[in-house]
Amino acid sequence: MISLTRLSGTVFALNSDLVERVDSTPDTVITLVDGKKYVVAETMAEVISTICRYRAEIIALSSHLQAGDLVAVGQGDRGAHQLATVVEHRRPSLSVVDHSAEQGDGGPKGDDR
Repeated sequence: MISLTRLSGTVFALNSDLVERVDSTPDTVITLVDGKKYVVAETMAEVISTICRYRAEIIALSSHLQAGDLVAVGQGDRGAHQLATVVEHRRPSLSVVDHSAEQGDGGPKGDDR
């Protein structure tokens, strides 16, 4: 989420993944993918820069996290928000079973000398 300012001066958070377009008419108008529009006090360049910075922060945080580690973000010691990386699950390897030992008495076949 990014913080933006309405023309009235109130600050709100916007999910930047839903932004379809940013126009400057001369007010900055943000159009979301569902057609909803927000007029904000920031310039188009500031909005774009804020979105880029936010996405870069997400990528930087994910590269510092290690599998299985939890890191508190933004809440100090309160730990209200935690992030973790996704661990890759590997498929178990399929072993080849030798069915030739199942013939006869079921015991291992050896050299009968």
